[in-house]
Amino acid sequence: MDQRIISLFDEYTHAPLTRKEFMERLVRLAGGTALAMSALAVLEPGYAQAATVGEQEADLLLEEVTWNGAEGVLMKGYLAHPKSKKKRGAVVVIHENRGLTPHIKDVTRRVAKAGYLALGVDALSPLGGTPANEDEGRALIGKLDMAQNLRNYLAALAYLRQHPESNGKTGCVGFCWGGAMANQLALNDPKLNAAVAYYGTQPKDADVAKMKAHLLLHYAGLDERVNAGKDAYEAALKAAGVKYEQYVYEGVNHAFNNDSSPARYNAEAAALAWSRTLKLFKEKLG
Repeated sequence: MDQRIISLFDEYTHAPLTRKEFMERLVRLAGGTALAMSALAVLEPGYAQAATVGEQEADLLLEEVTWNGAEGVLMKGYLAHPKSKKKRGAVVVIHENRGLTPHIKDVTRRVAKAGYLALGVDALSPLGGTPANEDEGRALIGKLDMAQNLRNYLAALAYLRQHPESNGKTGCVGFCWGGAMANQLALNDPKLNAAVAYYGTQPKDADVAKMKAHLLLHYAGLDERVNAGKDAYEAALKAAGVKYEQYVYEGVNHAFNNDSSPARYNAEAAALAWSRTLKLFKEKLG
């Protein structure tokens, strides 16, 4: 697909472009309405087709759970864990800027399938939860109080540490908006053991020396927007002696891990990044 179309979609999903503006520009770039609709079919999510670990997986328990967030907010989440009873590491899964979508629930099940207690947090809980319409979800993300949102995620980590199946070790993995939050959790939770950020923006002017977690940073080579802060962040991590790994997957787009969006998904890069993610969890969470 024309890279300009993929860049336009990225702008639409991360900037305040209305659906009308996006479609008008897409039609011009594609060269007509029919071609624009064909492009849209491989840009927008197809959740059912992309599900990797089904909801009927025999060896997993899936639960809708709640816990107390910041300022008395009742947080909601999707908890997935193996049926076998034993102590295990726990992972918070942090969604993109559309909320706790079916794709992120699938990722949560993937983490559980790998042997962990996995919690997909619905960051939009204070605003009524993730809506079915993704445009509405993007709009609601912008209305979150980000300081409170951080405290809500810190509360999610505390909730997991207190779970009967938890061995006390915790990690997080986040994508896009969630990648930025993974960086923030590493900065703000000294008990966090591992933090994985997929194409997440970096903390600005942060005291990274406070970080105790081992960081794993995945970047897409074509992602100019996120990568603009990559080098400065790496220099700060090096200077502070923070344990980290950083990988740039050349020739792939932002959201390369999201297999519900065929135009941006890259199977080879996604598989390699996921293997590195699970390797870190095994080393740090057990």
